[in-house]
Amino acid sequence: MLNPWRLKLLVDLQELGTVRAVAGRAHLSPSAVSQQLAVLERETGTDLLEREGRRVRLTPAGQLLAARSRDVLHRLEQLSAGDRDAPSGTVQLAVFQSAVHALAVPAAEAVAAAHPAVEVVVLELEPHESMPALRRGDVDVIVTTTDLAGTELGPAVDLLPLGTDEVVAVLPPGHPAAAAERLDLASCAGERWTLDVPGSYMSELVTRRCRDAGFEPHVVCRLQNYLVALQHVEAGRSVALLPSLAVDTRFDVLTRPLDPPSVRRVVAALRRPSAAQPAVRVVLDQLRTTAAPVLG
Repeated sequence: MLNPWRLKLLVDLQELGTVRAVAGRAHLSPSAVSQQLAVLERETGTDLLEREGRRVRLTPAGQLLAARSRDVLHRLEQLSAGDRDAPSGTVQLAVFQSAVHALAVPAAEAVAAAHPAVEVVVLELEPHESMPALRRGDVDVIVTTTDLAGTELGPAVDLLPLGTDEVVAVLPPGHPAAAAERLDLASCAGERWTLDVPGSYMSELVTRRCRDAGFEPHVVCRLQNYLVALQHVEAGRSVALLPSLAVDTRFDVLTRPLDPPSVRRVVAALRRPSAAQPAVRVVLDQLRTTAAPVLG
């Protein structure tokens, strides 16, 4: 009988491409991974790996075994997670920053109360980070948006729409642009701006919207923390565009929808075999329940 743990190393090698990456995920040395894969070759009586310079790659037989092992391992995960009436196990949930307090934390608390044997581990990952992590198998479920280039779904990824979240202009108290019911960004061409870090979903969106309005934003802050960004705007030192979910009512700021509007689609995404796991289903159901009153 083949050892499931060694099969998992083979599957990881197919996904990650290098023994070093597999070793990092498994918390082993590269030599230990190589030794275990060699044992798997002896167990199967088949050449599963071939050398290409200093690297190794899977042979056609190795590719076939990895593909079949993936389904077997997922079935084993389902069995270990328990049946539908008693879900158990750990679910790694990755969400973008503004969804941490609005969606992830309340959902995790509700799951813990209703299903004590299910542990939800919440990770903060932005859309450009979370989809690759999902494809690699580092997380089980992500809350993301499909509106960013590079977050396209693969054939083995399913999604559950959760709603929409409008992007709004965030202005200091008394700002003259707040007189408009909807804000034309051209009226803020001379403002100092706070943006997210380069390459992030919000940084790309804000830069694109400002350019469409005919100007390049004068960026004075690059902040990953929305609470600090709100504090900066509240002090009158900049303006910003933020998702509605990110606007904490404890800050004395003004918000206005944009003209034309910007709305991001919020979804939960997961690898296809994971949908059958009872613990994952519980988390998805709770995310949908939690999102209903806060997303459009």
